Amino acid sequence: MEEEDIFDSSVNLEEAHFKEGYSEGYEHGLVGGREDGQQVGLKVGFETGEELGFYDGCIHVWNSAIQVDPTRFSDRVQKTIRQMEELVKKYPVMDPENESVQQLMEGLRLKFRAVSATLGVKLEYVGYPKTAPDSGF
Repeated sequence: MEEEDIFDSSVNLEEAHFKEGYSEGYEHGLVGGREDGQQVGLKVGFETGEELGFYDGCIHVWNSAIQVDPTRFSDRVQKTIRQMEELVKKYPVMDPENESVQQLMEGLRLKFRAVSATLGVKLEYVGYPKTAPDSGF
């Protein structure tokens, strides 16, 4: 009967180590996942803000041109510029998990392309220029 007790304790030992390893791995995964998620969130948030800023800047330039010469752009282009302005204002910057973000951004991109094409300008959002890997910056 003593032999059974020896085997029971080794089985229990294996199970205890398994549970301990699982628990440690789970905790490590939570910490690592949070850190990775934060880094991805910062990157995506920065890129989104950058793109919104680009469109907002274009809207400001176009609105300034309209103030100088109200007949500079057609009524249809002016209406599309106003719609773009509304989309930028409606963008839920402080609520990135809002389900409408993708739809709003796609609408903004579409309207931007329409205005650019109508005005005959070749503007395109390409993102912030990346520094060269060996530049030291």
